[in-house]
Amino acid sequence: MAQTTPNHTQSVVGWAAHDPSGKITPYIFKRRHEITGIITKVGSNVKNFKVGDRAAVGCLAAACMECEFCKDSQENYCDKIQFTYNGIFWDGSITYGGYSEMLVADYRFVVHVPENIAMDAAAPLLCAGITVFCPMKDNNLIDSPAKKRIGIVGLGGLGHVAVKFGKAFGHHVTVISTSPSKEKEAKELLGADEFILSTNAMQMQAGKRTLDFILDTVSAKHSLGPILELLKVNGTLSVVGAPEAPFELPSFPLIFGKRSVKGSMTGGMRETQEMMNVCGKYNITCNIEVIKPDQINEALDRLARNDVRYRFVIDIAGGARE
Repeated sequence: MAQTTPNHTQSVVGWAAHDPSGKITPYIFKRRHEITGIITKVGSNVKNFKVGDRAAVGCLAAACMECEFCKDSQENYCDKIQFTYNGIFWDGSITYGGYSEMLVADYRFVVHVPENIAMDAAAPLLCAGITVFCPMKDNNLIDSPAKKRIGIVGLGGLGHVAVKFGKAFGHHVTVISTSPSKEKEAKELLGADEFILSTNAMQMQAGKRTLDFILDTVSAKHSLGPILELLKVNGTLSVVGAPEAPFELPSFPLIFGKRSVKGSMTGGMRETQEMMNVCGKYNITCNIEVIKPDQINEALDRLARNDVRYRFVIDIAGGARE
């Protein structure tokens, strides 16, 4: 399993799945996910970071840094992008994610964590947070002087952060879900203005042409047709969920509403730091449940049953929350 190069100088204790069973066990290896921690050492060429800084690493580990996307700080769209898990780093080594006591990262793929937000609750922002932040930014929802009516499809790890962003930016937020039990969470816990049960024909009919923008975070197979009907003319549906099966996308809701469907994935490093700064400004974090390393397998079982609100965070160091 292990692959090392001369650059692998740090021995670390981590946790890994060694076979298709997916069971996580302790693992000692040398190394060069969504991870937060304190910087303990910096290289001679590192800029903008120092020992003691609160830092975070997200999904991106490396990119070519030469293509048009990298030059525009859209590294996430680089053809040679490598992720922090199961990627191949520039020196030929494998990236192993963040299930270990320490991580060595290229400073160009590290961001600062604002002092006023907890490190554990900030960790999922590096994936869920940036994933929902980018389409909102692309659709001018962050600093828009006009209050928009936006819809969030799905209230899970991504959706709950999207609701927080939408409310922080001053918009009217409607949560759209197949689960009636999510209505109380959406309104009372997260501050959503409205809730539409997507399996209720009357509620869906009442919601037609009421939304300016919809963010779809659902990863299960579903039709986009009924969701598109909720958009006003010229409205936009942005998809960040990734179902295994193709979307059902009927043509008439698109044509008769002059609506657009577009996709989005995570974000570049400049956008990621901007997102973290915004979270610091509005005190936005993820709702999490902290677990110890010996609880990982139990957490994976619970995750498969959708028994988490809304993200598990592994306390690798085993210390208290900061």
